[in-house]
Amino acid sequence: MSISTLIVDDEKLAREELAFLLKSHPEVEIVGEAANGLEAITMIDEYEPDLVFLDVQMPGLDGLSVVRKMIDRGGRLPHFIFATAFDQYAVEAFELAAADYVMKPIEKSRLSKSIERARRLIESPDDAAGQVERLLAQLSDKRSPTKLLVRSSNRMFLVDEAEIAYATIEDGVITVVASSIEGLSNYRTIEELQSHLDSSLFWRPHRSYLVNINRIKEVIPWFKSSYQLRMSDKNQTAIPVSRAQTKRLRELFKL
Repeated sequence: MSISTLIVDDEKLAREELAFLLKSHPEVEIVGEAANGLEAITMIDEYEPDLVFLDVQMPGLDGLSVVRKMIDRGGRLPHFIFATAFDQYAVEAFELAAADYVMKPIEKSRLSKSIERARRLIESPDDAAGQVERLLAQLSDKRSPTKLLVRSSNRMFLVDEAEIAYATIEDGVITVVASSIEGLSNYRTIEELQSHLDSSLFWRPHRSYLVNINRIKEVIPWFKSSYQLRMSDKNQTAIPVSRAQTKRLRELFKL
């Protein structure tokens, strides 16, 4: 059987090396290569591959976030083999629910086992739909709080997500305001930042803001049935709630 395959890695040399190794597997048909998570989603939609080799650590939208977005949208999912140089959660979680994981640098014998495992899953699709969902459930249950890199006064600080009050973007620059520090984030968009934080804690009340719902101090009725949020940062910043998010605000706080 032919296994249509997409390679996703932000490092060109890593993509080339994997493509070279896959040449020894004639059943694998490489349909494309993606350099980041956003490209990966577009190419998965376009080519509908059977299998995706997916790097875990990528700038912007990382490998896990790609899978989360695909699940959220629904529809057919490919099988995912995660390729990573980091084992802090891959060894524990991916083996439980992903098609497989391989550690970089990838060995030929280990890659052969991954291809065989993927082939068996593709030939027996009964359990395919829930496989990645179980992976993410495992990660959600065991995830450690995310640490965010914040640049301030020519220094780089690591801030726990629970300490963040809100983030805002202006002219393409994201400012993060936390309980102990205020500074700039390396993320380019609010969407990218949000994808790396706990979705049960962080909400986007306005296109320019992302807030930690546990750091909302006050909900202020505003004109024409709109609202503002008073945050618990040292400036007690007021953040607007867009009309599109008013319903979500009422659901969160039973208004």
